[in-house]
Amino acid sequence: MLLKDKFAVITGGAGLNGLGFATARMMAAQGARVAILDLERADPAAAARQLGETHLGIVADVTDRASCDRAAQTVLQRFGRIDILVNNAGITQPRKTLDISAADYDAVLDVSLRGTLYMSQAVLPAMREQRSGSICCVSSVSAQRGGGILGGPHYSAAKAGVLGLARAMAREYGVDGIRVNCVTPGLIATDINKGLIPDDRKKGILEQIPLNRIGEPDDVAGCLVFLASDLAKYCTGITLDVNGGMLIH
Repeated sequence: MLLKDKFAVITGGAGLNGLGFATARMMAAQGARVAILDLERADPAAAARQLGETHLGIVADVTDRASCDRAAQTVLQRFGRIDILVNNAGITQPRKTLDISAADYDAVLDVSLRGTLYMSQAVLPAMREQRSGSICCVSSVSAQRGGGILGGPHYSAAKAGVLGLARAMAREYGVDGIRVNCVTPGLIATDINKGLIPDDRKKGILEQIPLNRIGEPDDVAGCLVFLASDLAKYCTGITLDVNGGMLIH
């Protein structure tokens, strides 16, 4: 098993049809013990029970530094160490540039970008002390191509910021044995976009994807398992595209 005896933290992981839970399920299948972090209304404890009794669900808000610190300490008290962090929590909004309000901007940037920083800050001291760790950040193809299918420009900006933040952390913490990498999913079939793309528009989208299908959460989860594992032990600061060929560059 690729993650035997590893301990993983996954933010935004309680949605059973989302990237976070797919990653939690696959990491657990590969031997990791997993802590799922999410908001109270998402019920992370129930999601963790789906994985088995050795896993953990914690209510946490990644936009609140104190909440991130408490969550990390809870994981350390239960598991003893943190080997893997998946910064998955994020939200999107279908907005045009002139329609983005200050509240819209704050909401999207806070979860995707500030949340990535805060949760990374919460686990980095423990990873430095143990001289090892893997931080995986979920960005988006929209950060690379200047817009996605549903998210507005502020979503693209937030996800582009994740790429820059991850690269800078990779450069800073490589000497401590900590790897930091990103995945950039394309259009993935999750609850976020369920029912939002009409069939006629979906046909046009598929024509732009060489693999001719919309991605599944497990497609992204598998790449995150790879980056978290020792198979990627000489990879840091990379961006791994998971888009079916929507963007080839």
